[in-house]
Amino acid sequence: MSEESAMLAEQDLKLADALQAAPRASWSTLGDALGLSAVTVARRWDALVERGDAWLTAYAGGEVVSRLVLAFVAVDCEPGAVLSVADALASDVHVATVEQVAGPCDLLAHVVAPSLRELGAHVAGRVAAVPGVTRVRTTVSPRMFTEGSRWRVRAISPGQREALSAKPARRRAPLRFDAADRALILALGADARASAAALAESLGLGATTVRRRLEGLLGRGAIRVRCEIARSASPAPVTVTLWLRVPPDKLETTARSLAVVPEVRMCAALTGAENLMLVLWLPSPHDVLAVEARLAAKLPWLEITGRAVTLRTVKLMGRLLDSAGRGAGRVPLDFWATVPVPEHGDRSVHRSGE
Repeated sequence: MSEESAMLAEQDLKLADALQAAPRASWSTLGDALGLSAVTVARRWDALVERGDAWLTAYAGGEVVSRLVLAFVAVDCEPGAVLSVADALASDVHVATVEQVAGPCDLLAHVVAPSLRELGAHVAGRVAAVPGVTRVRTTVSPRMFTEGSRWRVRAISPGQREALSAKPARRRAPLRFDAADRALILALGADARASAAALAESLGLGATTVRRRLEGLLGRGAIRVRCEIARSASPAPVTVTLWLRVPPDKLETTARSLAVVPEVRMCAALTGAENLMLVLWLPSPHDVLAVEARLAAKLPWLEITGRAVTLRTVKLMGRLLDSAGRGAGRVPLDFWATVPVPEHGDRSVHRSGE
């Protein structure tokens, strides 16, 4: 079946778009926005999830994730070992995303840890130690300008999206993040639409406490919930990663301009020779040329230094995917899990190939 013929039906695309705008809205609210009954909307969504064509993901964001360390790790593999290495990395709770790419490396992994020290220990002791890995190259991202939770299918009207979108949260006191909040994020990762009462029961906490914490975390973006579509069923099934170099004094304005380009899925700052990484979702590989031409005309100081086309996404923000990009399982995104850090002088984990 071709990518085009596999695309979701229009009503299903509209439902996914509505859930991107309001992932925890009631079925009746979503139905009112789409002109459907609550029962029809719920039934359609259940069918999409059952087929693996769409799913909801919840994970740390905003102030919470700013306290963590994100790195993009380029991995080279022995001949024939790419998929076995990808599967091993996909089982790792610190690895959010794993892609097999055609480009400067075999695999590109997004790795998150509580600190730089723990990130280094994890890359050396876990990522580089996977059988079949021959080399790893790590680039830290100090800032995420835009990421997947902001990407939209654009199947519903601006009026429908506005009616569903949450109002901006009021400024609040600094966030106090503790073990209960971590447990709440992990529970939402298992069921992003779970009610406060259901979450309270599963966590052994009071319903009022869970409701207050949940509203606070969601309201300030400390928990991100997003609706994903399988790439084979998406109107933009092709992923292209670009590495960019821009003058440091133009980094902020450039990133903000890139973040509003419809094809941009992610824009992140880097601490390397290239200082920006851009992820595009496109209808076909050929569309990257037109997008690059538009970017060059709009931002003439921008230099594209590297490109990679995703051949297969093995894991996307904790969701395990099959060869067609459909949801096939889940690994909790427990970025706070303990990372063993070797004592000074212990070189048993220092197998990085760098």
